[in-house]
Formats: sequence, C-alpha cells, structure tokens
Amino acid sequence: MDAVDRMNFGIFLAPFHPVGENPTYSLQRDLELIDWLDHLGYDEAWFGEHHSAGYEIIASPEVFIATAAARTRRIRLGTGVSSLPYHHPFMLADRMVLLDHLTMGRAMLGVGPGALPSDAFMLGIDTLRQREMMEESLETILALFTSDEPVSREYDWFTLKNARLQLKPFSRPHMEVGVAAQVSPSGSRLAGKYGLSLLSLGATSQGGFDALGAHWSIWDEMSAESGHEAERSKWRLVGPMHIAHSMDQARKDVEFGLAKWVEYFQKVAALPLAGEATEVGDMVEAMNNSGLAVIGTPDDAAAQIERLWKQSGGFGTFLFMAHDWADREATLKSYELFARFVMPQFQSTIPWLKDSRDWAAENRPTFIGAAGQAIMKAISDHADDRQAKKSPTASTEGGAAG
Repeated sequence: MDAVDRMNFGIFLAPFHPVGENPTYSLQRDLELIDWLDHLGYDEAWFGEHHSAGYEIIASPEVFIATAAARTRRIRLGTGVSSLPYHHPFMLADRMVLLDHLTMGRAMLGVGPGALPSDAFMLGIDTLRQREMMEESLETILALFTSDEPVSREYDWFTLKNARLQLKPFSRPHMEVGVAAQVSPSGSRLAGKYGLSLLSLGATSQGGFDALGAHWSIWDEMSAESGHEAERSKWRLVGPMHIAHSMDQARKDVEFGLAKWVEYFQKVAALPLAGEATEVGDMVEAMNNSGLAVIGTPDDAAAQIERLWKQSGGFGTFLFMAHDWADREATLKSYELFARFVMPQFQSTIPWLKDSRDWAAENRPTFIGAAGQAIMKAISDHADDRQAKKSPTASTEGGAAG
C-alpha cells in the first residue's frame, strides 16, 4: 500500500436493531457508542434516516446529531443520509444550518434518494422519480447555502419564492456535503457535478466492491467537466467488521446477533448477503470469504483496508457499518481493538515511534555510558560537598586564634 499521511475512521450507523429489543434502550446504546468512539479518537459518525421495516429506527438524523453533539467533544457528525425526496429542501437546509451553528462546524450533510422502498411507498413517492427529485433538492439546498440573492424554484413537488436562509452557515462556504453511492452511477455523477464528497455505501459487497473503480472514474470525470476536482481524501468507504483478539473469539462473539442481521437483509432489505447459509459458522465463512465483512482479528481488519485501497486506488476515510452482531461489551471492545492496533497503521504514527525506539536501542551503549558517568559525578560531587562542610573554614580558624 502506498503511504497515507492520515486515513480517517468512523462509523455509519443505520442503525440495525433487531425487532424484539427495547428500542428506547437501543437508542441510548447508540449514543453511548458515539461517546466511546469520541473517546477512542474516531473522526466521524453518520446516522441514517428510515421510517419503516422496524430495524433502522432513527427517523431524524438531525435530532440524533443534536443529542450526540451535546455529549461529545471532537467527533464530526453527519446525516447518513438525509433522504432528499422526503423533505422540502428549504426546511432541511434551514435545520442543517442550525446544526452547523449548534455544533460549531462539526455537522455534515449526507444526501441520498432514500434506501427503503417501503418508506417511499408510504409517502406516495414514485421510486423511478427519487433520483431526479434528489438532484432537484440538492441543487436547491446548495443554492440556499451559498447564494447572496433570493432563491426561487418550482417543481411538481416543491416551490420556493424569493427564499433565503436567515442564518449564514457557520462553516464556510458551507458544511461538508457528501453524496451516497452504491452500484448505480447517480451518486458519483452528482458528487462530481456539484464538487461534493462521495460516500460509497456497501463498498465491500460484491456489487459495491466491483463498482469502486467506476465510482472514482465517474466522480473524477464529472468533477473535471464541472470545474471541480475530485479529491480522494473526501471519499468514504463503508463496510462491516467485528474484531477480537483471536478468530475463535470473534466467531463466538457474533453468535449473539449475526443471524438476525443476515435474516433482515435476506427477507426485508432483499439483499442476500450470506448466500444460502443458515448456520452462524457458515455465515461467517461466506461473509469473510466473499470480502463482504471482517469477522476476525486486527490483522484481518488491516488486510481488508489494504484490499479496499488497492481496489479503489485510494480513499480518505473508512467507516464501519454499525451492527449488533455481538453483545454490548464485545462490540465496544471491537472498536477499541481497531483504534489501538489498526488505526495507527494507516495514520503514519507507527514509523515515527519505531524509528525513535530503534535509534535509542542502537545508541544505548553511548547513552548508558554517559548516564553512568553522570551518576558517578553526582556521587563524587556529593562526597566533596559533605567533606567541605566538615572542615573548618579559614575565617573560623582565624577567629579562634585571635
């Protein structure tokens, strides 16, 4: 892998909480997790927006960000993602600028067309129109963020008349905006067209992994055509992991909840992620062998990032896809192990420590010799001082003689 000055790390929290658990407590555990990530030095966290299917229970990422921001110090917090066709763009832009001020620049806006067809169905939105609606909204939101003149727009689903935001964004020219992309080219095209960041969701799935090269090519091409520059540092890749000190322990940990997660994707989200596997052990094998997930050790996690780097050509941030595969303690431990043993390999910190250690070891005889001489000198100086204090001074002798 080519040298990376500092890769960033974070989490993409849909979240995925199995039906049957207390949802109130699940949300509190989500907040606890963000506290823990902030403590461990993770860079960012993104929160989903969903309105059906029972698992992904954050309906408003903006509300969640406001709550999490009050509990944390430095971690950046993004909507992952706001489903643009579900909102009037003026109202969403207004709320995000408020968050930008409340968090003093830690808020980020992630955008997408909407992931669950059941959400669109309930809102009476034609799924064939979602990506068009997304672009209409995105262009309008960016205009509201940056235009000094009133903004007017009229589409079949929203209208703006001489609209302007009361608050100028805290972040200049505006908060970071990232566009979600999976397999289709629409996300990459919009990110390039408007000079935005790119969120490659499902980067480790077979389709998503195969599309990484295309994501970059389309993003880069559209950026150039629109007078922007695609920056790999603004590219985020998302994938699931659970790590432990040993492979056996990791496998044991995910017996807690992996099967329920796989069942949700197979039967509700319609993504057969583990093939025909029905036993947890077979699911682990299928997911590890396909590259979809890492269920293993810190070394396995590092190898996955290397694999993604090679396939993509380079990126700026890796985001864990959050899940409840393991219980609370094992989940928190997984993030801690990653922070301790994997992050430093991609942030250029280990070579400096190693060089300093090796330099000290190579020059140890010189340093030990000098230290020994200093000790002997201190002993000698002390002895001379004590001896001098025991001997009468010349003035004292003169006074006694008189």
